[in-house]
Amino acid sequence: MRSIWNGAISFGLVSIPIKLVNATENHSIHFRQIHLADGGRIRYRKVCELDEEEVSGGEIGKAYEDADGTMIPITDEDLAQLPLPTAKTIEIVAFVPADEIDPLQMDAAYYLSANGVPAAKPYTLLREALKRSNKVAVAKYALRGRERLGMLRVVDDVIAMHGLLWPDEIRAPEGVAPDSDVTVRDAELDLADALMDTLGEVDMDSLHDDYREAVEELIAAKASGEAVQPSESEDSGGGKVIDLIAALESSVRAAKKSRGEGEGEAESEEDMADVHPIKKKATPRKTAPQKSSPKSTGGKKSTASTAKKTTQKKTTSKSTSSASSSKGTSSANSAKKRTSSGSRSTTKKKTAAPRKRASA
Repeated sequence: MRSIWNGAISFGLVSIPIKLVNATENHSIHFRQIHLADGGRIRYRKVCELDEEEVSGGEIGKAYEDADGTMIPITDEDLAQLPLPTAKTIEIVAFVPADEIDPLQMDAAYYLSANGVPAAKPYTLLREALKRSNKVAVAKYALRGRERLGMLRVVDDVIAMHGLLWPDEIRAPEGVAPDSDVTVRDAELDLADALMDTLGEVDMDSLHDDYREAVEELIAAKASGEAVQPSESEDSGGGKVIDLIAALESSVRAAKKSRGEGEGEAESEEDMADVHPIKKKATPRKTAPQKSSPKSTGGKKSTASTAKKTTQKKTTSKSTSSASSSKGTSSANSAKKRTSSGSRSTTKKKTAAPRKRASA
């Protein structure tokens, strides 16, 4: 990468020769201005107001315009003679926790590269010191004709510098917040939290500029003579007053669906809503036949099962087993008579009680 500035980092009495390299690049698509009548390109020419003649870059200098319109010429030599210690030096003035830097101050980003073999040792020392301290360095430096504020931090194995705006360049947010008092309910906050949890995290490398890709496709289509079909944009409901709760709930569902988490959930919830009350009603029907089996299997099977249960719990005399079996048979016969006149569920409850006493 091409360096845009050469200088040194001043770290106390330690000087680290470095090169400044741009850490970012602009991928925006640039357009030219043309004359609509014939497609000719529109160019800007630098013309002197006095003689109305075009001048070249070598004939152009800089000047400061006073309040009354007077031009005060300022040369590069004048600026070079200023007592500016940061003209070729990134001067570290403090080390502070990273959270003390307001993100609003963040400006351009650069990589600092060690300039030459002798700079490798002090460069590595500063890098490792920043890592171990979990702090960032606040520094001053001069670039493009003005002194600037910077923040040095470690990115992988490289020292990066973020240009910072001066504190007095940050405007106070006066008149930006809503004028009226707004009350947010706990239910709305809960839905907002649910939406945040559903959206979750994102791999920053997966994000890209959809608009730039659409412009590139548009240019390619027009260059090949293809017809450009307008895309249908989704209605975001901008500016409309909506039900906040309903909007949050819809947003949660849409976020789940986009992540593939909501597929089939609605159907499963509806199925559970239909099946759940049926399971509650059917519960006594599943347990009752085991207790009132004499209705379907007859007195002999009931007698055998009753005798088997009493034998497993406690060994008793043969007379007790026969007595319990006769009681089970008589209760089964009475259950059959009651079934014809009353409901089946009532008969189950009444026939189950004598069996419990017999087994006891």
